[in-house]
Amino acid sequence: MGKAVAVTRRDLTSGQLRAAACASEEPAQARRLLAMSLVLEDVPRQQAAEQCGMDRQTLRDWVHRYNATGVAGLRSRTSPGRAPLLTPEQKAELRALVLAGPDPERHRVVRWRCVDLRGEIVRRFGVEVHESTVAEWLHQLGLTRLQPRPYHPKKDAAAQEAYKKTA
Repeated sequence: MGKAVAVTRRDLTSGQLRAAACASEEPAQARRLLAMSLVLEDVPRQQAAEQCGMDRQTLRDWVHRYNATGVAGLRSRTSPGRAPLLTPEQKAELRALVLAGPDPERHRVVRWRCVDLRGEIVRRFGVEVHESTVAEWLHQLGLTRLQPRPYHPKKDAAAQEAYKKTA
């Protein structure tokens, strides 16, 4: 049989823990607070864990976390997630690249498409991603995939205006 779990933190009573559970916006935290109140009422660990829908070991872990950090320690923590593939500086450089537009001689394109940007990202940053990821990054940077029509670098603006007047 397991050793009894002891709550060493005595700043809240069992009733106050139940009131905090009622006031909690997070269901998981409320369940953990109710478990702490049962432990304070000297309910056996197995029974307290079963009533709150957890394992004995899990209840023990939550008691230790409550003893260390109090009610705030019973909140669910968010996972840090995967590290971003591009740093904020690299994303700023990507944004500047898109806003500046491609150089037709060097990049061999007249406008940026996601597939073209994908190749440029591989060349500049050494990060290989899918085209949809490039589109997502553009969206995060406040850019859109829709762009104005490309124009020929040798166009004659005067001839174009004269044509508009005659048409």
